[in-house]
Amino acid sequence: MGIGIGIIIGAAVLLLLIVIIGTYIGIHNTLIRLKNDISKSWANINVLLKQRSDELPKLIASVKGYMKHEKGLLTSLTKARTAFLHAKSVHAKAAADNMITGALKSIFAVAENYPNLKANENFIQLQKRISGLENELSDRREFYNDAVNNYNIKIESFPDSIVANMMHLKGREMFKVDKKDLQDVKVEF
Repeated sequence: MGIGIGIIIGAAVLLLLIVIIGTYIGIHNTLIRLKNDISKSWANINVLLKQRSDELPKLIASVKGYMKHEKGLLTSLTKARTAFLHAKSVHAKAAADNMITGALKSIFAVAENYPNLKANENFIQLQKRISGLENELSDRREFYNDAVNNYNIKIESFPDSIVANMMHLKGREMFKVDKKDLQDVKVEF
């Protein structure tokens, strides 16, 4: 009888170890997948941000002749683009993106007062292209924030938090809009 109980206890310990190791491997792989989903989502945003940034010099060139009195708007757009091109972190790129978005809103709002500009085919095409990129960026930001949210929930949940701590994983910041960018664009003449 003693040997039978020893075998049962040994089998139970072995089974428990298999369950623990299997759980660890499953959690580890899920955390790696979620971390990579964030990287992939950010890469998709970054591609669109770069495409939009590449369109900005064309936009500035097409409106420059019409908006002689709006040099401040064009300068702010140029500064925002430069900030984006020099940004290294997600936070810095998000801040530059917010600056570009605000400047674009202002330029498109002011363009309403320039009938010749509104009728310019190049401007219309650029406006449509940039608006399309803005819509795609909005979708990609949502995917990114979903990936970050799922990751953050996972690394804070038990027992996943134990594995996350062993892997030295930290929470990620979502792509946020500055409060000032939530306000309406004020255009004065």
